[in-house]
Amino acid sequence: MSERLTVPMVRDNGNLREATWDEALDRAASGFKKVLSEHGPQFFGLFSCSKTTNEVNYAAQRFSRSVIGSNNIDSCNRT
Repeated sequence: MSERLTVPMVRDNGNLREATWDEALDRAASGFKKVLSEHGPQFFGLFSCSKTTNEVNYAAQRFSRSVIGSNNIDSCNRT
């Protein structure tokens, strides 16, 4: 039986540690903002899964295009 993560994990000085959801989401948002400010939206890419619902894939592409400003979105549905 494999272990599952039950709490978010963040990396500090190369080591993973447990974090709150707010801290993990803030870190993700900060990373997105840093890439966008330093390199622009063309450096952002999003990969979505073809096995999820159409609604989830639609939300992912809308986020990438509307919020981030990037058309770099792909999925594994060509296989």
